[in-house]
Amino acid sequence: MNAYDILRGPVVTEASMEAVNDKRYVFRVDKSANKFQIRAAIEKAFPGTKVAKVNTMIVPGKKKRTGAYPAGYTSEWKKAIVTLTKDSKTIEFFEGMV
Repeated sequence: MNAYDILRGPVVTEASMEAVNDKRYVFRVDKSANKFQIRAAIEKAFPGTKVAKVNTMIVPGKKKRTGAYPAGYTSEWKKAIVTLTKDSKTIEFFEGMV
């Protein structure tokens, strides 16, 4: 798998933007990727970064209305919270959002 196949995109929420100051970044990742693959993908996609820790979780789908009768669900997805080391470079993509 390519690094960009594993990293689907950033998660931009109020809570995730507050964590950027502590060098913690939140990404939407491929559901089959493990922590080692996520670590390698971050270090390859953003040169100069060193990953200290990766936490992952499955976000369950939410129930949504689809009209009158059968209620549908959004798809579940995997979220990764990546913590960088203190001497690591920051991810510049998030710099303008804080």
